[in-house]
Amino acid sequence: MTDWYLDGLEDDMRPRMFAAADRGEAFSLVTIVAAEGGGPRGPGAQMVVTADAMAGFLSGGCIEADVAIHAREVLSTGEPRRLIYGRGSPFVDTRLPCGGRLDLLVERLRSDDGVIHGLRRAEIERRSVTLMSDGEHRRLADGEVSAPDAMRVYTPPQRLVVIGADAFAFAMVQQGLAQGWGVALIRPNGPEAPPPMAVTYIRQAAPIALSQLAPDRWTAVAVATHDSDLDHDALRAALNSAAGYVGVLGSRRRLPDRLSRLQADGVMAHAISRLHAPIGVPIGARSPQEVAVSVVAEIVQAREQTRKSEAAGRTFSSADLALGDGSGPRLP
Repeated sequence: MTDWYLDGLEDDMRPRMFAAADRGEAFSLVTIVAAEGGGPRGPGAQMVVTADAMAGFLSGGCIEADVAIHAREVLSTGEPRRLIYGRGSPFVDTRLPCGGRLDLLVERLRSDDGVIHGLRRAEIERRSVTLMSDGEHRRLADGEVSAPDAMRVYTPPQRLVVIGADAFAFAMVQQGLAQGWGVALIRPNGPEAPPPMAVTYIRQAAPIALSQLAPDRWTAVAVATHDSDLDHDALRAALNSAAGYVGVLGSRRRLPDRLSRLQADGVMAHAISRLHAPIGVPIGARSPQEVAVSVVAEIVQAREQTRKSEAAGRTFSSADLALGDGSGPRLP
């Protein structure tokens, strides 16, 4: 491992798996299957190790280099391996500073492993799946499954749709890209030339654009046009979609008028209740970048709250609210 292990910033190992498979290269997949104590990572955290590269992190840097050695041995032999670090570990020279314990499963996947194909298909179809494995046999189950051999839930990649064209909107786009999210920028009647950012750019009216993008529960919509009519049209479409998060930039003073207008326009109360307004976690943000950070934090927070609610059996079904048939442009 290098002195500057920047590949440890990666959390979702699917791109690494897909890239190795496309090269026809086998790789070792390392997964935390159990964790005790106050470590920074829990069950489901993963690394991918190839013959000459590695990515992901499991403990903040104290075991990754050693894990890579074992992973490359598994890559060579094909025999899965269980590793324990911390309490009860045979590796006396590799302790966890937090005083906890990590149990890892290391397994080799060939480039033609069926799990890779299944993960690709689930990502394209934007379905969540759970990887089940005992080291020898792997399979994918639809949704979030609780089972002894369940290793990680893979959800569709987060998407962010920003509607607007000022510094606040651009800062939200930048922060979304920094998270590795797929980002779309909607600017009704905007210039034909796209912005100098790696985004999906749409010049149509927000309701049409959102219908084409077909928001789902892993899509966040941030409205920041500073025009009451454009905001209203965008909010009406977003709240009547299956978007997992909808927020609008603006003062609290304007909120009663926004809500009254949405209600008068037929948006149901339960849909209106999903609106985050004013947008963002209240951290006293003022600059565009600070506001954008607060928005990203609120999206992550809302996503986690939804996950916990579903795990507790309080699943929100919004299939009847979905816009469009998904045949329009997709986010990258």
